[in-house]
Amino acid sequence: MHTTLGTLRRRVLTPNTTQTLVETRGFHQGTATARGLVETVGRFFLVGYGHAAETGSPEDTDRRLADVPVRFRGFAHEGAAMAFTVLDALTPRGRRAAEYMAGPGDPHLYMAHVGVGWALARLPRPLWPSAHTLDPLLRWLVLDGYGFHQAYFHTDRFVRRREHDTRPAHWSGAPDYAARAMDQGIGRALWFVACADPGRVADLVESFPERRRADLYSGVGLAAVYAGGADREALERLRDRAGAHRRWLAQGAAFAAEARLRADLSVPHVGVAVTALCGASPESAAWSARETRPAEGRGRAGVPGYEVWRTRLAERWAV
Repeated sequence: MHTTLGTLRRRVLTPNTTQTLVETRGFHQGTATARGLVETVGRFFLVGYGHAAETGSPEDTDRRLADVPVRFRGFAHEGAAMAFTVLDALTPRGRRAAEYMAGPGDPHLYMAHVGVGWALARLPRPLWPSAHTLDPLLRWLVLDGYGFHQAYFHTDRFVRRREHDTRPAHWSGAPDYAARAMDQGIGRALWFVACADPGRVADLVESFPERRRADLYSGVGLAAVYAGGADREALERLRDRAGAHRRWLAQGAAFAAEARLRADLSVPHVGVAVTALCGASPESAAWSARETRPAEGRGRAGVPGYEVWRTRLAERWAV
């Protein structure tokens, strides 16, 4: 429902759209088409954030986001999840994020967890939701979202200087794995920092220590499929550049295919990218992601279930 309070809340809480411009962020300029794509993704993220901040209602927000173009609707739901998490932090016993994920946000559950990670990056630590309130398998996507935010907004520190952020390590319950989950998000952000230029993104990944590149390439593969922006030939060159990490590039691509198909948001570029990075159709890649998913999130021998899942999936695409 539209209210004066909701309008004020939207104005106060929603970041300015200029913060998503390639020039503002200091990213690679890329082509005009790629630059437009990167900035449109950011704009629709803020559209979702703004609607959620204004309405405070998962159902009303979902109805509004039905008008967002299919290609960008998942990003809008990601922004909505961030806003609901921020509102919950500012409201005693707030339950908007949980209600959103259990209701209209369920088809977008992967992106919603990423959006929660954006909120963690903006909120004081005492206001963070408990990790135990989130899906035990998918909660690692929260740290993926956190890592993306840090690389996107603090690019000098986390991309060019390649620093680690240890702030959410203990929140996760598995501090040794937290840095890896964040690197997967940093890898996704590299696609935007490189303005969807596969050659530039490979250069960025290779500027990091070897031990971090598998997780970074996983994030790159996810962004290349979910966001798009490169043609098949350029993506095939990226696949070749990944070398020994090619399976992780494919794993990220398969995750993105599953996220797109689960939400019924498939668009032509998804098929092009999945074929280039996996050598398979989006349907086949998404099925492999579903089929390898563990029954629970705890994993084994100290390895989170999420990493068990990723490893099984990467092995499916090993060549």
